[in-house]
Amino acid sequence: MKCIKTEEAAGHVLCHDITQIIPGKKKGPVFKKGHIVQADDIPILLSVGKENLYVWERHEGILHEDEAAEILRDICMGNSSTLKASEPSEGKIEIFAATDGLFKINSQKLFEVNSLGEMMIATIHGNTVVHNGDKLCGTRIIPLVIEEEKMKRAKKTAGSTPLLQILPFKLKKIGLVTTGNEIKKGLIKDGFGKVIKSKLFEFNAEIIGQTFPGDELEAIKTDILSFADKDVDMILCSGGMSVDPDDRTPGAVKACGAKIISYGAPVLPGAMFLLSYLEYNNKQIPVLGLPGCVMYAGRTIFDLVLPRLLAGECLTAADLNRYGEGGLCLGCKNCTYPNCGFGKAN
Repeated sequence: MKCIKTEEAAGHVLCHDITQIIPGKKKGPVFKKGHIVQADDIPILLSVGKENLYVWERHEGILHEDEAAEILRDICMGNSSTLKASEPSEGKIEIFAATDGLFKINSQKLFEVNSLGEMMIATIHGNTVVHNGDKLCGTRIIPLVIEEEKMKRAKKTAGSTPLLQILPFKLKKIGLVTTGNEIKKGLIKDGFGKVIKSKLFEFNAEIIGQTFPGDELEAIKTDILSFADKDVDMILCSGGMSVDPDDRTPGAVKACGAKIISYGAPVLPGAMFLLSYLEYNNKQIPVLGLPGCVMYAGRTIFDLVLPRLLAGECLTAADLNRYGEGGLCLGCKNCTYPNCGFGKAN
C-alpha cells in the first residue's frame, strides 16, 4: 500500500475504514476498507480530516474484490431474468429470486468453483420452492484483491451455463383417480381429494376432475386413460398402493401403457410411491401412485417430487434414490431442515 493525497485518490482502493463522527448523532465508517474512491467522495473525505489516504497500489492482472465479485455473480446467474442481484459491497454480492418457481443448482460445478479457494458461493438447498424476493445465494471474494487469472479459471470451471436457475411451474391441469371399493360404495369418506387440492393450490394447479373407480383394475385403467383424453398434465392415483391382493393401482397404471420408473422410494413417509410416464397423443404425462400416508402425514415423498414435476422436470429412478439421504421425516414441530430432505414443517 502507499500514502497519497486525498485530492489524488479517485480510482484508488482504501486500505482501511474511514470513520465519521457527528457529535450526538453518528460515529461509524463513512467509507469501508476496500471502497474504490470516487471523485464525489473526495469532499467527504476532506471534511472528516483525511488529507492523506493509505490505498492499495493497482497492478496489472490484479482485480479489486468488487470487480471479482461481479464475475462470481455472472457465473451464478448469467443474464437470467428469473434472478436478480445486489450491488457489490466489500467483495460480496447477494442473489435473489425474481420470480416464483423451483430453484435449481449445478451442484458439481458449484463444488468445483468453491474448491478454487479465495472465493465462495453459498446457496440455499436446490429443488426448493422459492418466491419472488427470496434470498437464494451469497457470494464473496475472500481477500481484498485477487489475481485476474484466478477469476478466469473460475469462469472456465463453471462453464457457459449459469450455476443457478429458477424453473417456473408449468403444469396446471390434474386428474385424480381415487381407488378403493369402500370409497366407491360410500362406506367411508374420501380423504385424499381435500389434501391434494390444498397441496396443488400453492402451485396454481387445478384438479379438473376426480373419479372413484373402486378396486377393479379395468375401471382404474379406464379412468386413467379418460383423463389422458382430456389432455391433463398429470394424473394422480390415490390409494391401493400396498402389496395387498386387493390393491390394484400399480397393475392398472402398467396396464394403461405407462412406463413404470419406480415403484418404491427411499423416503418415509412414502415408501410405496409409484412414478410412471404415459406417452399419449404425443405428450408425456406423469402418472403417480400415491400411498395412503399422503392423506394424513404433513409431508411425504409427494411433497418432494410434486414441485419438480410441476416445473417440467422428467424424473428418473436415480432422482428418487437420491432422496434416501435426508428422506426420513421426523415430524418435527419446528422443521430441522436442512437436516432432513423435506424442507417444510408438518
